[in-house]
Amino acid sequence: MKTKLSVNINKVATIRNARGGNIPDIVQVAMDCEKFGAQGITVHPRPDERHIRYSDVYALRPLLTTEFNIEGNPTSRFMQLVLDVKPHQATLVPDAADTLTSDSGWDVVAHRDLLTDVIKALKQAGIRTSVFTGTDVRMIEAAAAIGTDRVELYTGPYARLFPIDREASVAPFVQAAEAAKAAGLDVNAGHDLNLTNLKFFIKSIPCVKEVSIGHALISDALYFGLQQTIRLYGEQIAAADSDTP
Repeated sequence: MKTKLSVNINKVATIRNARGGNIPDIVQVAMDCEKFGAQGITVHPRPDERHIRYSDVYALRPLLTTEFNIEGNPTSRFMQLVLDVKPHQATLVPDAADTLTSDSGWDVVAHRDLLTDVIKALKQAGIRTSVFTGTDVRMIEAAAAIGTDRVELYTGPYARLFPIDREASVAPFVQAAEAAKAAGLDVNAGHDLNLTNLKFFIKSIPCVKEVSIGHALISDALYFGLQQTIRLYGEQIAAADSDTP
């Protein structure tokens, strides 16, 4: 498949943390996701460790065989974790400490100095960087100017509008992806993508390198089982890829 599926396992950690102990086992779930066909694993540790813990990230790194993507706000603690673990990709997300879930992209212009320094440090460590953005072309061009390798498009607005008008929902993302390509960036996408809207998104934007999906995928796994769910998401991606040149 031209577009890779990275499974965000934060929700699994939320279930574990609600009860204590080690059920479900985060490491085993991640390894099973890989075995069942995921091309990557995503984690998003937050300062309060309410789902993925920093210790989970250290435990996962030596065992994963696919791409490892760590998302988060580049605080000093987060940066130390990423530089210690050296994942394949670090996705920079402007989450406040009390944010329930990622709900907006960076104002790259306003945070240019911070992001420039962070990206430089990550690149020196050999870590690919992705900056979480909306569809504002100015922000995407600014992200290219500070040296990131990719942008991850925040697809929450797409998912909300998709049931009403799918063409209108995807149009700004098509424009944003074209701007990213023109600026020399690769494109990732994530947030609220699911079995209903995923195929149309990738078919409309065939340059998407990777989608990171957690909440919807883990929720679907309650009904279909994890192996079958990953297969279903993979089928949606493959179908979209096969429909594009």
